[in-house]
Amino acid sequence: MRTSLAAIAAILALSASAAANAAPAKSVQPSVDTMKRLVQTLSSDAFEGRAPGTAGEEKTLALLAAEFGKLGLKPGNKGSWFQDVPLVEITAKNVSALSFTGGKTPVTAAYGPEMVIGTYRTTEKHIEVKDSPVVFVGYGINAPEKGWNDYAGLDVKGKTVVILVNDPDYETQGLTGPFNGRAMTYYGRWTYKYEEAARQGAAAAIIVHDTVPAAYGWNVVQSSWTGAQHVADSADGNAGQSQAIGWVTKDKAAALFASAGLDLDAQMAAAKKPGFKAVALTGVTANVSFDNDLRKHSSKNVVALLPGKTRPDEYVLYSAHWDHLGHCQAAPDGDDICNGAVDNATGTAALVALAQANVKAGPTDRSQVFLAVTGEESGLLGSDYYGKNPVYPFSKTVGGVNMDALSVAGLAKNVVVIGKGKSQLDAYLDRALAAQGRVATLEPTPEKGYYYRSDHFSFAKHGLPMLYFEGGEDLVKGGTAAGMAAAEDYTEHRYHGPKDEYDPNWDWTGISADLKLYYDVGRALATTTDWPNWVEGDEFRTIRDKDRAGK
Repeated sequence: MRTSLAAIAAILALSASAAANAAPAKSVQPSVDTMKRLVQTLSSDAFEGRAPGTAGEEKTLALLAAEFGKLGLKPGNKGSWFQDVPLVEITAKNVSALSFTGGKTPVTAAYGPEMVIGTYRTTEKHIEVKDSPVVFVGYGINAPEKGWNDYAGLDVKGKTVVILVNDPDYETQGLTGPFNGRAMTYYGRWTYKYEEAARQGAAAAIIVHDTVPAAYGWNVVQSSWTGAQHVADSADGNAGQSQAIGWVTKDKAAALFASAGLDLDAQMAAAKKPGFKAVALTGVTANVSFDNDLRKHSSKNVVALLPGKTRPDEYVLYSAHWDHLGHCQAAPDGDDICNGAVDNATGTAALVALAQANVKAGPTDRSQVFLAVTGEESGLLGSDYYGKNPVYPFSKTVGGVNMDALSVAGLAKNVVVIGKGKSQLDAYLDRALAAQGRVATLEPTPEKGYYYRSDHFSFAKHGLPMLYFEGGEDLVKGGTAAGMAAAEDYTEHRYHGPKDEYDPNWDWTGISADLKLYYDVGRALATTTDWPNWVEGDEFRTIRDKDRAGK
């Protein structure tokens, strides 16, 4: 154990009240007691999993507005605590099996255990894909800047495309390759796969689930994609999207390819190589149908403001998503509420704890915005809406931190920075870590694509530097072996499932230390006169430079 861990222990020993009395105002320790109270409440069965458009949302919004109000923050959206986010709830009913005919033998995938299906189209009450020719398009990537196009020479209008998840080089051990080697790019995300299939005119887009490149098991796909789904509303009802989008298990995909006289593993290997050509499953057609219950509604982002004292028109942003899955695939014991205690009652509670600490410390030069967004679990919908309709202009927003699923595994010697090296915010985190005797490390599993899976990405796309880190895996008690075991246990047994519940036996020491990091980074951003940027050459640098030049 390093001697610097004694410094960590000293920091963590301070309660919020003791810190306020015994330390300078800028060193307030955010309250773990506040965290515990709010996580327990938000993840209780009474909140029913906090799905958008439900009673659980109403309770969550009321709770957050009350908490921010009690602290003396101001409603952040022109006198309101809320920003409306137009959504459509789509619930698939009468779902047929996904059947493939015309091959050597028919192949049928059952809804739930073998395939999931849905749509982004928000006006069609019945979807039917009938006798749609099937084409394997590898990773489904069209990246001109990389000289890679899996759709080259293809016309897939009216056809069903079968797609692999992740990037072609995800098995590379290093971080160099056509798609950043082991580190996933946005081309590897399922959201991109459906976007590109729609641009190509595909009637249906089906992703082959594979646990390692997907980064989660079929149980996560099943729980996340069945039941009510939420998509962003649009004037044309998302008419340009594919009729049907979904996933199929790898076993069923293998059977499909075999029926067409192809070997799935051989085709997957071929798809990894430059110059891959899409393969038609000759004679094979896809069929699936389902009815949609449609309900338009406005979900809400929560916006709270702590005004700055000298430069109130400059802003620091703290974000976390308040939503989860609501009722989902039941556990063996019949529990069907996905409570979302870690994901993301912890991040939501952290927003309040950080606001509380900043109120105790006194106002900073710049204003601080505490943003709890909706629809993250449905594809970053709330943060995407804020990104397109910012309450506070990004040209006047310095940057900030995003919090998603804080670690309850205990104190770690490190934190894992998602997107480390992309922006100058890293330096702010390094200084805060040095005070605790801890370090920032690269992602141990960059192939999982975490950078594109939380709300900071919605802001980055608009040029705003956002810091997102997770509790480290090198635990003080047990080292990396214990940390990795805890992460794997959570992913396998609780992530996006009914057992992500509050546990009074959680170890809060890691959350306490990480909260202090968020506080120190945010506080520094709110007092400096600097405008940290993306590093030279980063994909978001040009957007930021243009935005700041036109401020």
